[in-house]
Amino acid sequence: MNITLISILGFVLSVVITCIVMPCFIKALKKHNINQSVSEYALDSYKNKDKTPIMGGLIFVVVPIIVYLAINHSSLNDRAMLFIIFSYVLFCLVGFADDLMIILRHNNEGLSPRFKLILEIIIMIVLSFVFKDVLKCTIDIPFINGGVTLSPIIFIPFMILLFLAEANAVNFTDGMDGLCAGVSFIALTVFAIIAYIYKTFDLFILILCVLGGLLGYLFFNFHPAKIFMGDSGSLALGALFSSIAVVLNKEIALFFIGGVFVIEMFCVCLQLTSVKLFHKRVFSYTPIHYAFTLKGMKEVNVVLLFYAVGIILGVIGLFIGLH
Repeated sequence: MNITLISILGFVLSVVITCIVMPCFIKALKKHNINQSVSEYALDSYKNKDKTPIMGGLIFVVVPIIVYLAINHSSLNDRAMLFIIFSYVLFCLVGFADDLMIILRHNNEGLSPRFKLILEIIIMIVLSFVFKDVLKCTIDIPFINGGVTLSPIIFIPFMILLFLAEANAVNFTDGMDGLCAGVSFIALTVFAIIAYIYKTFDLFILILCVLGGLLGYLFFNFHPAKIFMGDSGSLALGALFSSIAVVLNKEIALFFIGGVFVIEMFCVCLQLTSVKLFHKRVFSYTPIHYAFTLKGMKEVNVVLLFYAVGIILGVIGLFIGLH
């Protein structure tokens, strides 16, 4: 069976299995009152979402990985693929622990930010040691033949910072029905094109499987959402983007491919800095997608706007990633 057929099979299986499993998963979560706990600082219009189940990200992590290993198990010999898979799964587990604490405490405070950061750093240090043979320590510079090769002493801290920033940037973007999953779908589609053109077919198949899981999840997450991904999904997706970028040496392209996440993170950091130093807000609310609803935009329209921005930045990122 050729690569195209295997990829299509992985995509279709992930969509179908996710759509079959998700209603049962939602029913089980509701039965055990495993719901989102909305922050007391949340906008009033979002406080009615406190009964929506969370941890939907578990499904679009577990299902695509199982499908991928079932249809392409020979890739287990590829250590670069193992690096990506372990990054995806381990960050999902950190997110799962955070979601679990939210559920047990019945509030929106899961793991402390510091403890979560420590866990993520430990994971990256272990992965850097175990998979040091697949880390090329090279960053492609767009429009210049070749790239910049860094010493491991510089590259590994840079990579860890990349993972932490991307995972938490995706986490900031998860706040409206269909927003994070849809923007992630767009970004992963760009990476799929790059992976195919660069003939990294094992990676292409994995991305197609994850795209299938995300599409299946979006059927239940688009407005009005029946389930949220939680940190189980957002942290996992951030690690997935980062690991793909590292394996393909496309860290600079990731800045644009995941441009919506970068904007979200930048706005939050700018807001926090301004409030701390000058006691003034730059934006009416952050993460920035909420500011649009305060201006009167409907949630669905804000999500579609961010999709459009994601597509534009994705095209720019694709152009940069191929040059």
